[in-house]
Parts: sequence; C-alpha cells; structure tokens
Amino acid sequence: MKYQIRHLTEYVYQQPVANSYNLACLTPRSLPYQDVTYTELQIYPATAQRSHYTDYFGNIRHFIHLQPPHEQLSVISHAKVTVMPRGNAARLSSGYTMQQLADYLQQSKTTEAVYARMLCQPSRMVPCTAETAALLPPLQRQGQTVLQLAEQLTQYIYEHFIYTPGFSTIVTPLSAVLAHRRGVCQDFAQLAISCLRAHGIPTRYVSGYLETQPAPGQPRLQGADASHAWFSVFDPALGWIDFDPTNNVLPCQQHLTIAFGRDYADVVPLKGLVQGNGGHQLRVAVDVIPE
Repeated sequence: MKYQIRHLTEYVYQQPVANSYNLACLTPRSLPYQDVTYTELQIYPATAQRSHYTDYFGNIRHFIHLQPPHEQLSVISHAKVTVMPRGNAARLSSGYTMQQLADYLQQSKTTEAVYARMLCQPSRMVPCTAETAALLPPLQRQGQTVLQLAEQLTQYIYEHFIYTPGFSTIVTPLSAVLAHRRGVCQDFAQLAISCLRAHGIPTRYVSGYLETQPAPGQPRLQGADASHAWFSVFDPALGWIDFDPTNNVLPCQQHLTIAFGRDYADVVPLKGLVQGNGGHQLRVAVDVIPE
C-alpha cells in the first residue's frame, strides 16, 4: 500500500513568545517492510533555525529554534510511504520459547542482545509492577513461544479493556488504566510493555499512524486521522514483531511506523519550551491518504 501523510501541529499563543525550542519526531522510518520515498518538514514562521540527527533508537529528530517574538508556530510533516505485507501471523509458532530467550539474553554479547536487554528494563512511563506482572502467567501455555504469548496478551487487553477517548492524558499512570480497565492506544501499548518486561521479555514502544476508513457512504474528513501506538517484541530468530492491542491485530499494511522507543516519552511527535507568558491553543490534524 502507498500512502501520503500530512501531520500538522500548530500552537497559537495568547501573547507573543520568544526563544521557542522544539524537538520533532515526525519522520517515518525506513524499514524492511516500509519504504519512505519522500519526506519534508515545513516550519512557520520560516525564520526558524533547524538541524536534524539520528537518535539511539534510529529515529530521525529535528531540532527547531525560533528566536524572534512570534504568536504562532506550525510544524507540518509531509511523507510518501509504501508499506509491504509482513506475513508475521504464520511465523509466531517458530520463535523462541521463554527459556530459550532467557538463555540467549544471558549468553549473547552482540549489539542486538545488548539493545534487547536494555528493553527488558522499566522506563520512566512504563514501570514493572506486581499488578502488571500478574496479568501474564494465566496466559502462558506449555511449549508456547514468546510471540504466541504476546499474541495472547494482545487479545486479553483487547477483550478486557475498553477503548475510551479522553479517559487519559500522556501522564496517566498505568495504575489508573488497570483500575478503570480503560484507556487509549498509548495506554494499552504501555500496559503490554510493562507486563512483558516484568517477565524479562524485550519489548519496545512503537509510534505511527493507522489508516482509518470512513463509515459506508460518508466522506473522508480532512485532518480526522490520528497518531497511533502499539508494541513490538524481540525474538532472536525472527527479529522484532509488532502487536496492536487496541485492535487485536498484528500490524501489517495499514500500520505506518514513525519511531521506536522505551515508551511514549522517547517518541513524542513535538515537544519543547518557550520564553513568555500566557496560555496557548494546540491544534493537531493528521491525514493518512492511500494512493
């Protein structure tokens, strides 16, 4: 599938501000199953200074500095992406078991293993608690691979938690998600990550987009799409395999990948600070358009 992506983030300030420093993580990843043919980042006012670099996780970051006083900042990401089928459903049974994975992580000294061990550890937004750890053992089966267990957890979250827009914010703790059995895609991804990491399974947070379909007979609304989140589990033989607990699917051609990290804090689309007083209004509009 080929897509055009447009992601607008716009701040309108009540009073002029100066020295706006921002870090954008909006450029899609080039991956074996995702070909990025075009990217562009537009910034208004155009006087903003910019630079870019690749972070530890391989994400492209843009640093934006706008020094003169301004009342508005708009950052627009454009991209053209082709997403290929992955065929992961048929591969889950051929992965490592829990014991095989534990042996690999203990014995291997490769860069890949070091990276995987780091993603077994709790992070700022994803603590490993007794409550999240307790969700996994009832799902385990004799001879099950780690990836099959991740698939069972994906289904469990989908069936036992209610997707509730507006329930949480970016700082809502996992304890609240567990207590109310509600959340959004970010919450469900981070809940799964906490469950798996608590049992020594390398798991990372994935940010991106999901192609949405309008209701039959209804027009597609411009800017009505949104960012999405899911998680990815490491298998030494098969690599990183994605799971989407919000929709109970293995991400394929409708999932467009932007960035990887330990949790949401590593992949915030646009974050920063400004020098000034007063409040602001934020507008975000996303379009994922199949060609």
